Amino acid sequence: MTTDPHVAIFEAHRARLVGLAYRMLGEVSEAQDVVQDAYLRWREQHDVRRPEAWLTTVVTRLCLNRLESARARRESLAGQWLPEPVATGAGVLGPVETAEQRESVSIGLLVLLERLSPPERAVFVLHEAFGYRHAEIAKVLEVNEAHCRQLLRRARRRLADGRRRFSYDRQRHAVLLERFFAASLRGDLQGLQQLLADDVVAWADGDGEHVARRPVVGASKVARYLVGIARRGAQADRMEFLLREVNGALAVVGLAEGEVAAVCAADVIDIEPLGPRVSRVYLMVAPRKLRYALAE
Repeated sequence: MTTDPHVAIFEAHRARLVGLAYRMLGEVSEAQDVVQDAYLRWREQHDVRRPEAWLTTVVTRLCLNRLESARARRESLAGQWLPEPVATGAGVLGPVETAEQRESVSIGLLVLLERLSPPERAVFVLHEAFGYRHAEIAKVLEVNEAHCRQLLRRARRRLADGRRRFSYDRQRHAVLLERFFAASLRGDLQGLQQLLADDVVAWADGDGEHVARRPVVGASKVARYLVGIARRGAQADRMEFLLREVNGALAVVGLAEGEVAAVCAADVIDIEPLGPRVSRVYLMVAPRKLRYALAE
């Protein structure tokens, strides 16, 4: 607990600022670095009339400065890049109480946000996740409101192809994930394939090692791929598998000797008349990105 009122104001906003930076950058360590930079700047300011607006502006602009270099690093990776999985209960993501807030930190949406330019991403995150009005966002980005609206329209259009309406039913999701993972461990290719959409896509982030370096597409190929990974992981590491809430939705967390070794998240859609099916699979095994996958 700090006794400095100026520091106390910043600390009251810290969780929201980290949540904002995480949605912008997709990595907790980067988000925390940005918020620390903002804190150092805040320490030098003592005449700020609207702290929330000032801090939001500083954090957003710092994120914009980092996004271009971050994109270049991700494009140079040997394999695929996925966001850093974060346990919802850890408090790192800020409030995730509404469907909109949950969607804004979902692995699937964070993957799609990589399609956007940095200004488009900033407008989308501030408007959709934090409810900022166009006039407020325009001041943050130093553009006019008309341009701000144009950026949001462009962002929504670019996301439209891959974005599905977020309708999360925890119980239904849990049942499907349990069946999905049990089939993977049993090596039940037919049973697993029946739980997948025909056009399912599997992404994996393992720093280029142990997992496919390119997306795997199609129910048959994804089923064989997941069965192979599940068998190898279970046999080699004697892993324990848990259902935990990660990035606003249930995911499978694999533990090896008590440490997180893998996180598997999935998007679920309803396909009439078949019912719920897994449409996207996200497998994260890069060790440096798993430290926040379980709530402390």
